[in-house]
Amino acid sequence: MTEFLSVDGGRIAYEVAGEGPLVVLAPGMGILRSAYRHLASRLVAAGFRVASTDLRGHGESSTGWACYTRTDTAGDLLALIRHLGGPAVVVGHSFAGGAATIAAAQEPELVGAVVEIAPFTRAQKLDLGGFLRIGRYRKGLALLLRTGLFGSVEAWTRYLDHAYPGTKPADFADQVGAIRASLSDKDRMTAVRKMGQSKPTDAGAQLPNITCPALVVMGTLDPDWADPKAEADGVVAAMSAGRGTVAMIEGAGHYPHAQFPEKVAAVMVPFLKQHTAA
Repeated sequence: MTEFLSVDGGRIAYEVAGEGPLVVLAPGMGILRSAYRHLASRLVAAGFRVASTDLRGHGESSTGWACYTRTDTAGDLLALIRHLGGPAVVVGHSFAGGAATIAAAQEPELVGAVVEIAPFTRAQKLDLGGFLRIGRYRKGLALLLRTGLFGSVEAWTRYLDHAYPGTKPADFADQVGAIRASLSDKDRMTAVRKMGQSKPTDAGAQLPNITCPALVVMGTLDPDWADPKAEADGVVAAMSAGRGTVAMIEGAGHYPHAQFPEKVAAVMVPFLKQHTAA
């Protein structure tokens, strides 16, 4: 059942299931909280209380926000954790991986650990050599660029198809259809474009400041980076020594939690149990 939390500037939509230590799941830009549908059920079965949220401007959350940075999203996540009685482990995908970092650094008493899935947490630059050599990287960047420049729903749905190499969930077409329908609202596509224009420098600056354990989960075939493992290692290297670890999901693209939820749960659940009372 969808619930709503009013924060400064609008309303955030979320749903909660299960009992136990709190885990907050934040999706990436351009998608819906249902991206976590298969992972969330596994976390509930493992003994966690799981809150899945739509980002501002996405899904059932309100539109028309003044700003769409990772810092803004971190504030939304912290407000939700306070509302649900925290503390929590924050799981952030892509754009929200950076928001999870900021939330953990800003209010460590509310964030006991973070999981960053395919995170855009550091400043990015084009890998020219990779662009010339690696087709999946070149195609992914081209589709993202078209989405950002033109607000193209078609380019975004083509990107989603590309970002799930090989194996796709049985309900993939239904999920893409729901995303397409959501982004046909120009205000929601505006939110996606503004998030895409927001540089992750605010998150990168906070990486050395997080004091909780962190797990970075990355697909080996993620098209957003020429070398996904190097990006994951770079995120961890920017943290204080011993804070972060990396888990690579073989064959996964940019959405390992939706593409291979059983593999992601296999690395996440032990991490969550180690750093909560579950």
